[in-house]
Formats: sequence, C-alpha cells, structure tokens
Amino acid sequence: MIPRVHKRGARTIGLLKYLYSPGTHEEHVDPHLVAAWDSFAPDPGRDPQATHGQLQQLLDQPVQAVAESRRPAKHVWHLSVRAAPDDPVLSDEQWGEIARRMVAATGIAPANDDSGCRWAAVRHADDHIHIIATLVREDGRKPRLNNDAKRSQTEARLIEAEYGLKQLNTGDGTAAQRPTSAERHKAQRQGRERTAREELRETVRRAVTGARSEEEFFGRLAAAGLLIRKRAAPSGDLLGYKVALPDDRNKDGEPVFYPGARLAPDLSLPRIRERWSADPSDQAPSTGTFGRATPNNPSAARRRTASAAWIAITIVEHGDDAVAAAHIAAAGEVLDALAKTSAAHTRRELRDAAFAFERASRSHVRAERGHDRVLRQAARDLVHGGPALGRGEDGATTAMAIDMLFFLITATVHWHAKKGHAQQAAAAQPLGVLYQRGRRLNRPLLQRQTVLLHEALPGLAEQILAEPGWYALAVTIADAEAVGHDPATLLSDAVERRELDTADSMSDVLVWRLRRLADLPADTSGAPEHGTVKHPSAKRPVAPRPTSPNRSRGEEAAGNRR
Repeated sequence: MIPRVHKRGARTIGLLKYLYSPGTHEEHVDPHLVAAWDSFAPDPGRDPQATHGQLQQLLDQPVQAVAESRRPAKHVWHLSVRAAPDDPVLSDEQWGEIARRMVAATGIAPANDDSGCRWAAVRHADDHIHIIATLVREDGRKPRLNNDAKRSQTEARLIEAEYGLKQLNTGDGTAAQRPTSAERHKAQRQGRERTAREELRETVRRAVTGARSEEEFFGRLAAAGLLIRKRAAPSGDLLGYKVALPDDRNKDGEPVFYPGARLAPDLSLPRIRERWSADPSDQAPSTGTFGRATPNNPSAARRRTASAAWIAITIVEHGDDAVAAAHIAAAGEVLDALAKTSAAHTRRELRDAAFAFERASRSHVRAERGHDRVLRQAARDLVHGGPALGRGEDGATTAMAIDMLFFLITATVHWHAKKGHAQQAAAAQPLGVLYQRGRRLNRPLLQRQTVLLHEALPGLAEQILAEPGWYALAVTIADAEAVGHDPATLLSDAVERRELDTADSMSDVLVWRLRRLADLPADTSGAPEHGTVKHPSAKRPVAPRPTSPNRSRGEEAAGNRR
C-alpha cells in the first residue's frame, strides 16, 4: 500500500472537481465517497442532487469561521493511497476504514477527537482512494501535521499486515521521485515503454558513468540527443542543469525539462561533482595484466571489471560504512557501463538489472568518494573499451564480470540489510536474474573448467561443483590461466598446502589460495606499470580473503598464528 502526501493547495473546489471528474484520460472510474468526517456529507458522485460546491462549502466552513489573518495560505491537504498491483480488490467499506485510519495517523482527525479537521475520501478505481481535508480544525486551531508523510507510511505497514496485503518497505527519502500519473498516461499515449522522467534518469546515469569532468559529462548528454539547459551564477560558475527529451513537449509545444536533482538525489550537479573530485583528470583507460582497455579490446575491460568487483566485495563486507557506500554507488556505474556496452542479446537484461540496482546504490550513508576509484575506473574502461560481440573471449569475459558483480550485489544486499535499509536491500535482491544470465553465457567456459577440475582433483570435484562458490572458482581459474599459470598444477598445489575437509566451502578456500599462489590482481589502477592492485588502505598489492568460516580449520589456525 502506497500513501503519498501531495503538495498543499489553496482551492478546495479545484481539487474536488478533479477528484470527481473523469480524469484527463478517462482514468477516473465511478468516483464516489467511501468515507468522510460526517456520514451525511454530500456525494456528487452518487447523489444527483449533490454538487461540488455543496461539499466544498461544508469542508471550508471551519476555514471561513476564523479570522482571515489566521487562515493558512494553503489550506487544502491531499493524500492518495494506492494498493500494490497484486493486492486483492478491497471493498468500499474497507477503503473507508483505511481512510479513517490514515486521517487519524497523520493528525488530520485523531481518533476520539471530535474537533479534528473536516475531510472526505473519494475512490477513483479498484486500487486507490484520494483524501481531501481542510487545515483548520473545528475548534479553530491548526492540526499538528509534523511528519505526516512518514506517519502515513507507518500506518500503511500496519494496514498491510492486518489486511493480508503485500508488505512494502518504508522509504527513507533517498529514492528517485516516482513518475506522476499524468507522466505515465502521457508515456502510454506516446507509446513509450518508460516515462520521460525514467528515460532521462537512465540516460543521465549512463552519461555520468566513469566521467571525470563537466565537459565529458555534458558532451555525453549531448551525444545521447538530450536537450540541455545550464544554470549559471552571475560570476559565470555553473550551478546546475536541466535536461529534456527532444520529442517530449507540453501543451504549448515546449520541451519538458527536468533538473538533475528531480531525476534522482545523486544526479544533481554538486553530487555528480563529488564522483570525480578525487579522480586523476589525466588518467586514460588503464592497462594491466590482461591488456589495454582500448576500443579494440573490450575483453580486457571486462577482465578488469571482474577483478575490481572482486576486491570491492571485501570492502563492502568489512570496510567503513562511508567507503562501502561509495563502492556500492560505483557498482551501479559498472552495471550501467556493462549494459551500455554489452552484446545485443544480453543488453535488455543487463539494462533492467542496472535500472533495478539504481535504488540500491543510494542510502542515508553518505559515500566517501575517492575510495571507489577502482570501480569507477572499471566503468570508464568498459565505456572506452567499446561494445562486446558476445562470442568467444567477449562472452567468457562478460560472464566473468557478471559472476563477480553478482557476488558484489549479494554483499550489497547483506550490507543494506544490516543497516536496516529495507528498500535498498529489496531493490538488489531480484538481480539473481543477472547471475542466471551469467551462468548461461559462461557455459562453454564452465564446461572446460569442470573437465579440468575432475582431472586435477578427482576425489573432490563433485563436492566442489555442488557448492555455490564454484562459479567464483571457475572465474579465478580462468584468470590464473590468462596470466600464464597451468591451472591443473595450481589446483594440485593449492590442495596439497593444507587439508580441505573441515572447510565450510572448499571452493571459497580454493579461490582464496589460488589468487595468492597466482599473485592475481584485484585491480590494476594502483600500479599500472605492473598490473598490480592497491587497496585504498594497503601498502602492497593484495587480493581479498573470504571470511574465516570458509577457510579450513588448519588454515584458520595458521592465520591466527600469523
């Protein structure tokens, strides 16, 4: 159930006429009262003798009764309450009870208070109602409406539980603004899959991905075909920007512009500048163990992405909150870049994954930018590496990147859950579809690695293949082979070092051991001349370890002795 407090108004009659009208696109079906402050309130929807003016006069009586100097400038309060798409259809009686609970919870008409504000609830369709109220109480005082939006959300969660409705997560103010009903209907008329606001948000996000300057950012917006308006101070300093789709026009034929902050909280110009504030302005697409990320080598960019995601997993799991938040935000950039440059047959699913993860990339934990430069560089390399063909090496390296991003997304879900960020955790959870795509893309590689595992470790292969960590191990084996190691020898060496029988996950332990034996990088931006990695707080290249429960008991003891 989704309650939404709208902007306050000054004309009761104006809102009533809208509520009882057919709607701008005939979307209002049988508008009628389901509840009101007075059970005898006139209903212009069902009573042919009742008029909008009669209901307006009754609602406004307490407002007119006080001195003009004491009247609120905007005295009309408006709350809409919408059921989730898969909720059952509620009766008028049920919607009426929900309306009474909402006005009580928000402070419009508290329970057992006969002097509350006057209000009326109008049902438009099966799935929602609108509540209108006037903001002067019967006793002439103003209602206490502090945090009315938050209180309506809290009451909605209680209603969902009691009515057996879909349990939604309360927002925290960091989500992008949802499209209005008018925007949705306009998109339907124009045959758009998404509203103009959503299309612009996605286009701006992609333009930000890996960008290091205002010039580069605005150049990408222009290249994407957007109309741009910049807002400058008298000094000439740029303060903000607006964007519009060329074919999205208002009734006067003028483009409909949206400020960056109205697309998403982190797309305002000051917040975008934070992303590149710590970036080296002269750093080109990077080089490393797997080769230069040039427009002719998208596979190299994907290998670097897998490595960057690998080290980010440990940082999200064990790093400071602000640093973890920066890596989670940068993971969204990597997903955007991967979707933008992926092969045609995977682009749609990756685009949907990036669109879903967008909500998970923001929270009240302010990202400490600069620590995320490794992932942002990976996103930049993907963009500059160009589109992949989705075959052979391209397909295998794309699958590797998706595998590692899946584990990073899983770590993100756990991090948000620990912090109580319900909406963000829920947004990231459906991205298992992305992992399934990675498995399908990676099938030839996995088949080869499966044969190799059976040959090198015949007694352990079946157990390892049954573990979830097998996919990360397959990627690690491929990484080791790419830098010149014999994977069979490496696996044998890893097994002989210490026993594996007591490990919670043999595949996780093998990943941990192989990356050390092969000296595999997890990032190459820290030392591009050698292709090694620098953790933001490390003095020498390191690769992340799995958490201690996934190491064997002997290995754990050895680690403790060290």
